[in-house]
Amino acid sequence: MINASLARPRPITGLVSLWRSTIGKKYVMAITGLIWFGYLIVHLWGNLKIYAGADFLNDYGVFLRSVGEPFFGASQILWVARIVLIPAFVIHMWAAIQLTARDRASRPTAYATRKNLESTLASRTMIWGGLFIVLFVIYHLLDFTFGTLNPSFQEGNIYHNVVASFRLWPVVVFYVLAMLAVGLHLFHGVWSLFQTLGWNSQRSNRWIRNFATFAALALTVGNISIPLAVLFGAVK
Repeated sequence: MINASLARPRPITGLVSLWRSTIGKKYVMAITGLIWFGYLIVHLWGNLKIYAGADFLNDYGVFLRSVGEPFFGASQILWVARIVLIPAFVIHMWAAIQLTARDRASRPTAYATRKNLESTLASRTMIWGGLFIVLFVIYHLLDFTFGTLNPSFQEGNIYHNVVASFRLWPVVVFYVLAMLAVGLHLFHGVWSLFQTLGWNSQRSNRWIRNFATFAALALTVGNISIPLAVLFGAVK
């Protein structure tokens, strides 16, 4: 005789169950978004060294490849960061697509009149902005990491590669549009992150919105300033 307890399907493990739930996907998006938010701050801090000159920016590139020595080999810490960042990016995207599909499935009939009283441009364009950012990341890697699309790529010469690429106005336009998309994404993402993780309250909501606005503007303006500075000759 088959034991009834064995005949019943085993319960889904906690992590899988959490992932399958809407709130679980939102938590995953918040945590992976927080990881990338931190990375963007560090990334911009490094990139702004271009204003100090070629030696400073190139030395920063050497530092990234040698950090951790002698306990770690060349670029090992850099690869640890990539091993965290790449899955976080993929999982963030995957959760966003699934949440969007779930939201649309819950209301198969479109609203006769769409009301956007509680939404913002950033929240309404999150999925499309996210897809544009994906295309930008692919281009960015092919340009500055692999050198495939760079006009005159030189291994290890970050300053030269940046200047060579941003002398072309179509590249600058694409980069600026991508940074605007990142800014909108960050504004809504940082705001949502605090709500999802329960770090908000009625009192702190205004502070959180101000912080999200400041963070999005600072990162957007900082990133946009570099290609424009190269294009208009401030950085040569």
